[in-house]
Amino acid sequence: MTDVLQLACSLIARASVTPEDAGCQALLAERLQRAGFACERLRYGEVDNLWATHGSGGPVLVLLGHTDVVPSGPREAWTSDPFAPEIRDGVLYGRGAADMKGSVAAFVVALERFVAERPDHPGTVALLLTSDEEGDAIDGVRRVAETFRERGERIDWCITGEPSSKARLGDLLRVGRRGTLSATLTVKGVQGHVAYPEKARNPIHEALPALAELAARRWDEGYETFPPTSLQISNVHAGTGANNVIPGELQVLFNLRYNPRWDAPRLEAECEAVLRAHKLDYAVRWHRGGEPFYTPEGPLRAAARDVLARYAGGAPEESTGGGTSDARFIAPLGAQCIEVGPVNASIHKVDEHVAVADLEALPDLYLDLIRKLLD
Repeated sequence: MTDVLQLACSLIARASVTPEDAGCQALLAERLQRAGFACERLRYGEVDNLWATHGSGGPVLVLLGHTDVVPSGPREAWTSDPFAPEIRDGVLYGRGAADMKGSVAAFVVALERFVAERPDHPGTVALLLTSDEEGDAIDGVRRVAETFRERGERIDWCITGEPSSKARLGDLLRVGRRGTLSATLTVKGVQGHVAYPEKARNPIHEALPALAELAARRWDEGYETFPPTSLQISNVHAGTGANNVIPGELQVLFNLRYNPRWDAPRLEAECEAVLRAHKLDYAVRWHRGGEPFYTPEGPLRAAARDVLARYAGGAPEESTGGGTSDARFIAPLGAQCIEVGPVNASIHKVDEHVAVADLEALPDLYLDLIRKLLD
């Protein structure tokens, strides 16, 4: 069994369901310390974060990952125990195999190999891990970034190991992500009998025109490689359960995924202007999940494009699609960020898996990136 495969199996065997780390970071820190890395443990609340560095000065290249995983769901739905890694027909199965314990294991092996061959390398190479990526993402990289900002930590380039590939390792290079803004909207009415609507005020009827306007709005036409900004209503709830009662309150959940033409305060203001124009009696609670980020042409994108082309057999697609990642907290520190990782077809699913051949190629891929940027 290769080093990266053995390490990935050791990580998968630790049931680190968010925000638990289950000893993953201690295992990795011990290895990195033996390789000459300085390791700092940053624990906030119930969340473990690890900051491991080698070298000094700039440029600073950070490999970013997470040791937490989503819940497995019913054990009986899996072909094998989700926390007992199993290899079948050249495929490694287990929760976190693709998202993202495979990448984390590959990061560590690549870092060990790089500092062994270049102990006096220029600049700084670092690994940042959290156990709070799949959860609320409050005390993980978001909080670490605040600490880094206070300490004046410099980060030039960041490579996140999120599973980005579509069908073949290296066929997609993530060069940015949309921002995310969530709202919990409460619209007040007056409860009453449906036979006497004049004695009540129906919050559903009052809110529908405003919701329709928000849902139908064309926010923009996109930005660079970003798609247009989108507002999606994800939940609407009202009523007492009886069909003869006008409800006194309506609750609506909606989310905006937005490109760099917007920021959260402007979107909040635009949405609330619509609610006020429709004269709603409302309250809204906003959650700013993270601003969009975008890495323009430069050394990081060029290096990644060159390396990935050799693994995928052709130029990678350069994309800003998908959901969010912890890179959204690193980019505001002034870092250029990309995401490179294994195929994502099985992430968060039953029987999550990664091809052993892809996993064993990942340390070489990451090592090639490190060399191009720091040699």
